[in-house]
Parts: sequence; structure tokens; C-alpha cells
Amino acid sequence: MGSKARAKIYPHLWYDREAEEAASMYAAIFPDSRVDQAWTLMSESPSGPAGSVKVVDFTLLGQRFQAFSGGPHDPFNDAISIVVLCDDQAEIDRYWNALLQGGGKEYACGWLMDRFGLRWQNVPAALDEMMADRDPVRSKRVTDALLKMVKINIEELEKAYNWRP
Repeated sequence: MGSKARAKIYPHLWYDREAEEAASMYAAIFPDSRVDQAWTLMSESPSGPAGSVKVVDFTLLGQRFQAFSGGPHDPFNDAISIVVLCDDQAEIDRYWNALLQGGGKEYACGWLMDRFGLRWQNVPAALDEMMADRDPVRSKRVTDALLKMVKINIEELEKAYNWRP
């Protein structure tokens, strides 16, 4: 056993067959990201015969993830999404476009589904602060602007946040 420090909590994602392909795609999109290791379960499991299940450890933006190709089970849905805090519009645009490649689908309010079915939210780092502003009128303006968007436009959110009558 290695002495490498490991996160005590991390997401584990179940893919039908594409865990390694998905991890490689995500690692190519985000900085400080990589596929750390992949291995095959050599034992029979509820997911299939020996050698049919692949486990992948990977890192995205410095955060540990694990996935496995365990065969059909429950597909990803909107109940879980990966939130990416973005510093500027260029970062939102870059991640948005990259995650949609190959068959992803746009949703509302900065949400999208990648080609593997995983949901993502690409949001400005300041969004929570703007939406939680103590001024309920200001907060409502930002929320109303957000609810009209598909891909988030930071300039439009800032206009709503800073608007003065």
C-alpha cells in the first residue's frame, strides 16, 4: 500500500461501460487533472464476470474522483451534478463547450449533460454571493436573470446585480 495522501470523501460514479473514456475526457478539459490509475476487477461481482468491471481513479481540479464501468444500472440524473466554479466568462465558455462535445445537451441556468449523461453546472464563482445578497430585491434580480439563461452570462448577472433605478 502506498503512502500517498488520499481524500477521505470523494464522488464515485457508475458508468455502463465508459468510465475510463469519461475520466480521460474530463482530465483533458480541466487543469490540475489526470487519470491516476485504472484496473480491472479480477473477481466475479454483481456487475459481471471476472475481468468485466473496470475501476478508474482520477483527479479533476485537484479533487479525487472514482468511477467504474459496472454495466447498466441507474442512469445519472439531475439529482446529482458536478459544480465548477468559474473565474470569468472565458472559463465558463471553455468548459461549457468542451463538456458538450460529442453529444452533450444544454439545460437551463448553467446546467448541461455531457455525452455520458453526467450533469454539470458551470457557474461564476461569485454567483452564490450575488444570489444570497441581504437585499432581497437585488437577489431577486440576479435570480430572475439566471432563470432566463441557458449558458450563464456573467455580464448579464452583474448588470442585474448592480442595477440602480
